[in-house]
Amino acid sequence: MSENTNEIVKQEDEVHINPLLALTIEPGTDSELKNYLVEYAGTKFDNEEVTVNMIAEVIADEFPEFAFAYAEENFLRGYQLGLDDAYKTTKRETEADTETSE
Repeated sequence: MSENTNEIVKQEDEVHINPLLALTIEPGTDSELKNYLVEYAGTKFDNEEVTVNMIAEVIADEFPEFAFAYAEENFLRGYQLGLDDAYKTTKRETEADTETSE
């Protein structure tokens, strides 16, 4: 095994943090719906700086069916990706075993 000097090592707690959720959103920039969500979340959290995470929390609280639909879709896609990776690994191992036995 060769050592890769460009490898980035992350701690376990860093893996579960999505920097996009901490992005601050400015009202009045894109669409009427976005403006409404930013204003609503800011009012609900009594905060002038609204983050993506705050909006996700408001949507999950006020419209859980919507949040569940997205969560279910993401879970199923992740599960399928895991299965695909597992099958690919098994296939590679089988192909490697076949090549070495020939």
